[in-house]
Amino acid sequence: MDFRHTAEQEAVRAAVERICAGFDDAYWTERDRDGRFPTELHQALARDGWLGICMPEAYGGAGLGITEAAIMMQAISESGAGMTGASAVHMNIFGLNPVVVFGTEAQKRRMLPPLIAGQERACFAVTEPNTGLDTTQLRTRAERRGDRYVIHGQKVWISTAQVAEKILILARTTPIEGGVEQASAPKGSACSTPPSTAAASRCARSRRWAARPWTPTSSSSTGSKCRWRTASVRRARALTTFCTG
Repeated sequence: MDFRHTAEQEAVRAAVERICAGFDDAYWTERDRDGRFPTELHQALARDGWLGICMPEAYGGAGLGITEAAIMMQAISESGAGMTGASAVHMNIFGLNPVVVFGTEAQKRRMLPPLIAGQERACFAVTEPNTGLDTTQLRTRAERRGDRYVIHGQKVWISTAQVAEKILILARTTPIEGGVEQASAPKGSACSTPPSTAAASRCARSRRWAARPWTPTSSSSTGSKCRWRTASVRRARALTTFCTG
């Protein structure tokens, strides 16, 4: 097996490196000090179409693969941006694949273009206070009520949640029987993208955007009330579930 990069993959690396060259060590040192999202890098990548590197061309993406996306992320990290820069864009690069694979055509056209164009940002809510990243033991649940879902549970350490307009939430739609995940349990999970509470989450600022617990007490298409610990935030407008068992 030949692991050498193709000419196209080397061109991807070189193009991303040219963009990253505009953000020197002084820029990233300042971001470490003030904890601000690197909007300038995010927008520079969006202008040249890199946020959609592995998204379908039909929705504004480049239609390349995960390998090219990984090469891009490596180039960003190696430029001096480190995980600060990588975390600013990696959710848009990898985390939206459930929409591509499982979303309806209408959902793809509504969700993907704004994220690819850099008009919106997304974050990925997986980790929970008591289960960590063990996705077989998730406690956050999505309860079906008519034509919508209501989410109950907690998520923590959601990178970039303070600035995101959309949240990809991993929740379960079936209970854990006897505390042990059953063989068919992957069918009982759901990925949802309700609007984020970013506008009011400034109270939860921390370095590198490590988010405080997000606790939805009732999230549905008619609105949700969420809390960052004790801080009230604005109501979300809708909950769109695009992947269920």
